[in-house]
Amino acid sequence: MAMESATEINPAIRHRIESELDAVEAQHGVRVLFACESGSRAWGFASPDSDYDVRFIYVHRPEWYFHVVPPRDVIELPITDELDINGWELRKALFLLRKGNAALNEWLRSPVIYRAEPVFTQAFRDAMETCYQPERAFHHYLHMALGNYREFLQRDQVRLKKYLYVLRPLLAALWIEREKTMPPMRFLDLVDALVTDTVLRATIDDLLARKRRSPESRYGSPIPRLDMFLDAELQRLRDSPPPPQQRPDFSVLDRLLFDTVTRMPAYNGCPEKE
Repeated sequence: MAMESATEINPAIRHRIESELDAVEAQHGVRVLFACESGSRAWGFASPDSDYDVRFIYVHRPEWYFHVVPPRDVIELPITDELDINGWELRKALFLLRKGNAALNEWLRSPVIYRAEPVFTQAFRDAMETCYQPERAFHHYLHMALGNYREFLQRDQVRLKKYLYVLRPLLAALWIEREKTMPPMRFLDLVDALVTDTVLRATIDDLLARKRRSPESRYGSPIPRLDMFLDAELQRLRDSPPPPQQRPDFSVLDRLLFDTVTRMPAYNGCPEKE
């Protein structure tokens, strides 16, 4: 299998993923509106044996939305050695966006897109901008960084990839603290913008190179320069006030749900792919 860059997916794997999405549509009678890569391949630090984390948003035909008891609103395919594919129904996705779910912001900013219905994708991105809540995103990333740091890096031998799973959410929180906007998806965009110390940058670059050429399970000794940075910034952010709370106009989400569901009859049969 040919080697891939951070944003290039092997054509055979891409074809397999697209076939799985077609099968989801046929089996469940839905339309996949958006599908992307989420995880290390989208963040830009995949290992040679990293799997493919495919996430998608889908919509049912209008009659599905008229149930007293809401039906199941996720589709999860069996995880294989290479593929981890699951999706959220549109109403669920919009509800989670209203609650400030940071994962959706990342999906729509992924550099690896498998499917994107143009009208929906643009409308969803517009709604995402309108409903963005920096204080909730800040808490999400800080909580993730703290949890991963305590669980994975407080030991004599550590899985080296776990440093990146602390660094990335920490840098995302630092971005929100400074810019009050959605952080970039790609890890190196965060590093370029926020890491100015040359020694720290060289340490991160070395870790990134090791991650890209090593198996997911590789262990190693703690990295003191990174530990010092993580300790200091995590403690500072814990004691810092979050960005001020905002009250977005959430009515845009209701309109997006209505407009998308009522367009669904046009998707009947074998939908045309963009």
